[in-house]
Amino acid sequence: MQRINASISVDQRLAVQDVTASRAHCAMLVKQQVISAADGAAIDGGLVHIMGELQAGSFPFRAEYEDIHMNVEARLAELIGPPAGRLHTARSRNDQVATDFRLWTRQACEEAAGAVRGYQCALLDLAAAHASTIMPGFTHLQSAQPVSFAHHLLAYVEMAERDRGRFLDAATRMNECPLGAAALAGTSFDIDRHATAAALGFDRPMANSLDAVSSRDFAIEAVSAAAQCAAHLSRLAEEIVLWVSPAFGFARLSDALTTGSSIMPQKRNPDAAELVRAKTGRINGALIQLLTLMKALPLAYSKDLQEDKPAVFDAFDALELSLAAMTAMVRDLQPNRERMRQMANTGYADATDLADWLVRALGLPFREAHHATGAIVARAETLGLDLAGLSLSEMQRIEPRITAGVYAVLGAQHALASRTSYGGAAPIRVGEQIARWHARVQTEEK
Repeated sequence: MQRINASISVDQRLAVQDVTASRAHCAMLVKQQVISAADGAAIDGGLVHIMGELQAGSFPFRAEYEDIHMNVEARLAELIGPPAGRLHTARSRNDQVATDFRLWTRQACEEAAGAVRGYQCALLDLAAAHASTIMPGFTHLQSAQPVSFAHHLLAYVEMAERDRGRFLDAATRMNECPLGAAALAGTSFDIDRHATAAALGFDRPMANSLDAVSSRDFAIEAVSAAAQCAAHLSRLAEEIVLWVSPAFGFARLSDALTTGSSIMPQKRNPDAAELVRAKTGRINGALIQLLTLMKALPLAYSKDLQEDKPAVFDAFDALELSLAAMTAMVRDLQPNRERMRQMANTGYADATDLADWLVRALGLPFREAHHATGAIVARAETLGLDLAGLSLSEMQRIEPRITAGVYAVLGAQHALASRTSYGGAAPIRVGEQIARWHARVQTEEK
């Protein structure tokens, strides 16, 4: 029974939050004259001592006390004697754990948002150095249209900003205090829940005592944000794995962020990127675990809720490491400009520009221009040429009205420069986006 019932091996991570919330509860009890000032002073002094033990790593966690709440209370009794028994007045372990868990998860979301910002800054710094570095843009992993390496990186900056927003939104939404809801129905003592909520940095106390002790949607929302963030990290991790492969050759990672082979001395394996990709599965698993845990629990508290914390802790541990690894890899990445430029000029990535020119210069309907372009590309393939190398006479065999002006839009460089619509890949637009992001980050840092 002790083995299945005890949670101290997991919830000891809530120790600081438990002591912090207990101090706020004690101060409120004294203010409301529920306990005496003398007892309150003894309790607070003991809790300060316990906090020091936690910070020093000397707190004696004991499995026989089941959870973090009983461990703290037992240690407090050892330190100050009978007054320790008054701390639990007007509260339950049910509202204690709900409060501690919200405090921890709120902090985890705020720290994740900060780590995402650091990752974005690494992407921005790399993008700023490569606003004019051409690379192939892909659809279906087939060369589609040329873009810049900076434009590609900025896509991940935008994704990360939405991830950051989800963490901050979750932290705001969960910022209501369960403390004082007691076991499930509130308490008959004259407590001030607004005071404890304010002392702990919450916006307000939770309005329904049943909801306060039994809801874990805040944890589900936080892990959902972590899962979405991990999915975005995994997409870039996958691209890094491709880019550093000899088949692509778009970039290199240094020995500091790759590993060797036990048998093949020439290998430089992108293990960090592969592990970021894999950790997404752990975070997704944590989300499914929480959703399954909560799907059929009647109000109010059930011991099933003891299983919520391992999933949340594991998800945020995995995300913290993934963000650190991705930030390091972005800062370490060494793009191969020449290789990307060569690849951007293959696969007829400027074919759309030819079709667009036929529409603009000759007034063809786009579908007709599309058909003509396809025929011109087929002719170029037969001759082993790119579009810019195909003679005007060959093009005119397919569409007689084509003029030499078409060459102004052919080739990756010209194709890239033409993408000037808002959000497009043209270097002038990319430079504006980099400047916008730098200004935004600098404003927030002030």
